[in-house]
Amino acid sequence: MVDYEASVSFLGTWGPYQRKVLVLLCLMAIAPGFSILSVIYLLADPPHHCHVPEHSNLSQEWMQASRPAQVAGQSGRSSCSRYELDTLRNLSSLGIKPILDLNQSDLGPGPGIAVSTLREEGCMDGWTYSTEYYQSTIVTEFNLVCSDQWKRPLTSLVFFIGGLIGCLLSGQISDRFGRKPAMFGGVAILSVFSCALAFAPSWPVSTALFFILGMGQISSYIVIFVLGSEQLVGETRILFSCICLPCSYVFGSLLLSGAAYLVQTWRYLSLIMAAPGLACAPLWWLVPESPRWLVSRGRLQEAEVILRSAAQESRVDAPPVIFVSSAEKVPSQKSESFSFLDLLKTTNIRNISVILWIMWFSVNVTYFGMTFNSSSLSGNPYLNYGLMTAVEIPAYVASWLAARRLPRRLSFIISGLLASLALLLIQVTFHSQPAVTLSLVLMGKFGIVIGGGILYVFTGELSPTVIRNTAMSSCAIFARVGSALSPYLLQLAVFNQFLPWIIVGGLSLLSVGLCFFLPETFRQALPDAIQQVPQAKFSWSCFSKYSPKEDKIAAKNQSTPPDIICITHL
Repeated sequence: MVDYEASVSFLGTWGPYQRKVLVLLCLMAIAPGFSILSVIYLLADPPHHCHVPEHSNLSQEWMQASRPAQVAGQSGRSSCSRYELDTLRNLSSLGIKPILDLNQSDLGPGPGIAVSTLREEGCMDGWTYSTEYYQSTIVTEFNLVCSDQWKRPLTSLVFFIGGLIGCLLSGQISDRFGRKPAMFGGVAILSVFSCALAFAPSWPVSTALFFILGMGQISSYIVIFVLGSEQLVGETRILFSCICLPCSYVFGSLLLSGAAYLVQTWRYLSLIMAAPGLACAPLWWLVPESPRWLVSRGRLQEAEVILRSAAQESRVDAPPVIFVSSAEKVPSQKSESFSFLDLLKTTNIRNISVILWIMWFSVNVTYFGMTFNSSSLSGNPYLNYGLMTAVEIPAYVASWLAARRLPRRLSFIISGLLASLALLLIQVTFHSQPAVTLSLVLMGKFGIVIGGGILYVFTGELSPTVIRNTAMSSCAIFARVGSALSPYLLQLAVFNQFLPWIIVGGLSLLSVGLCFFLPETFRQALPDAIQQVPQAKFSWSCFSKYSPKEDKIAAKNQSTPPDIICITHL
């Protein structure tokens, strides 16, 4: 079996080639980051009410009284019904005044009538939408409100299901045909179908396009992560996966928030969403294929060409023969193909895969549940979304520090408990303390982002090279299931207003418990074959096996930097 890390050690850990790959892949990550929150802005549901035509010949009093109260005794007015317009027109022409409150004593001159006794009708003339924050959205253009309000969460569901299918297909494509074609293919999907979405003539067409956008969004990001993890080594890999890559993704999300604030029209925003992907097209000639993947497929000559070019860029001398120990292994590796079912073939990889799938599902239900529910928070929605996105940057810094010094299980347990605590406290302050609630949401987001990053640590470090992208994609599939269910999970508040938070808090605690069954991978080499995957068994050793003093001694005695795959985005 080829010892890849030893074979490429001549490149070093921070040469010109490593820096070039790091910068190029971070630029690629902006495109999927720019589209992850697209459903929130494109499907925004601004305040609305039944439209009353200006030529209805109603007095100002009757115009204001045309909407019935949502619930008796509350000041809120219905957004899906109005009093019969013909009746209002007759009453207005007769000079009869509306009585909104039966206890009202000062009616002024003229007769009056209690509006609660009038018959109601639907929004026969459409709706009037608030333009305070959004000039137009898919919801306002296609009227996805009232009887059609179920279409809005369904579109979000379709978007995430597209991500699920995309992860499954891109993992197979990436492991079979290469990281580079899968990565650029996903980015191309984002650009082409974002442009197509801008010209969608109806809701069914826009929903179908959202499905395709979802296929390209998360799948392209996962391939970027895998490609960087396999290309870079040592400290460069840590810096890329812990800081540079996720911050590039967050930067893309912040760019989308800024673009949405400036444009506030969904069709123009869809066109802008295509720009990052189009800007990545020239990078095809600059981004190299993964030599590690080429070696795993037995294509040693192609891998050596890339590595010798890298050595030339880094001004170092490559050995005459780079891969000297793999001659007898190449034929079998070249003809062997791996699929999703190989994740269930042996006991070790099956147990680890099931645990990771449940943990990815739980973390993503929490992450996207908090993100979607931020629309119910008071204040400017662009500011709320911006704060929830920006808080991820310090979370990535914290996860980077944890990846360098702390065992994986200990890091995940601490972050998971932090997120669970925030979720449980939100139900205490949600209605009475909006500022405290926002702070708790940010704290929960901080913890769950760190936990999601640690999951990438486990998945990347426990998955063998021959099936790493498929393993990553399989976990992303369960992540997409969780994110797809999160909008519907929050609707359980109709039964109990705290039920959604209890469920996501419980799922977060479940993932913390399952973490104890994962084998520790801190300072361990990446497995290349399925047979090298360690066994999953319960252990408390994450609290006692390592100490800062031992870490310093281990780091000092290592001839090469620790082999770590680290943080990326949910």
